Amino acid sequence: MTNRKPVYIASIIILIALLIAILVAGCTTPAPTAHTATPTVAPTQAPVQKTDLTVFAAASLKDAFNETEASFEATHQDVNVVYNFDGSQALRTQIEQGATADVFASASTSHMNALKNQSLMNNSTVVNFANNKLAVIVPRENPADISTMSDLAKPGVKIVIGNKDVPVGSYTLQILDKAANNSTYGPDFRTKVKANVVSEETTVNYVVSKVALGEADAGFVYVSDVPAEYRAKVTVVTIPDSLNVIAVYPIGVVGESKNQEDAKAFVNYVKSDDGKAILQKYGFTPV
Repeated sequence: MTNRKPVYIASIIILIALLIAILVAGCTTPAPTAHTATPTVAPTQAPVQKTDLTVFAAASLKDAFNETEASFEATHQDVNVVYNFDGSQALRTQIEQGATADVFASASTSHMNALKNQSLMNNSTVVNFANNKLAVIVPRENPADISTMSDLAKPGVKIVIGNKDVPVGSYTLQILDKAANNSTYGPDFRTKVKANVVSEETTVNYVVSKVALGEADAGFVYVSDVPAEYRAKVTVVTIPDSLNVIAVYPIGVVGESKNQEDAKAFVNYVKSDDGKAILQKYGFTPV
């Protein structure tokens, strides 16, 4: 009879060895898989959605208001100021015809009052914010040799003024009326000066440019109205205070504005100490 005991024992040993190997393998912690670290990406910040604030402003305010824009937007980063500079009478007509505007700044109370009377302004916001007065400018070479108001009546002098519907033109006529009633100038002063007028412009900026370019011998403008690009090209002749007029500038929110709060904020900034400082820098005086 064959002895199977050694074979049996050997099988048992092999089985035990296999079980131990399985147990050891199950208890062995697999080596961690290396992973490439994913860099953290900061979320992209959405750009600020800005509101366009349309400001209709008299042409004489251009330089001052361009600086006002930068200062205002620095403290109101959700607002983008968009200007429409023109003669006050043209801006008034545009608003009357339904043009989109949020703020109106005029060089004359008459044009502002016309809009108020038609209920086209938010009347509670309208306020006078600056004063101005007129001066005469001549080209730097001064070919007509003009040094005083009296020289404007000399025959052959070429003068440029604003037309009567533009505030600066209306103020010019008032000054000529005052001079005609002043013994220094005589009753025919206005007639002589008017005879020398070669052009009546729709904005004061056109008056400045024509004189600076030598297309005229003299022009009536606001004291604030000689921009940096022309300052070296013209000389200012002062109008005596006894003849001058004070131009009053009102500002307010347009009644149909869809941005009433932002428009009020702009008006308030113009009236603030910072706004006044900018205006004074450009030759305007406080109300």
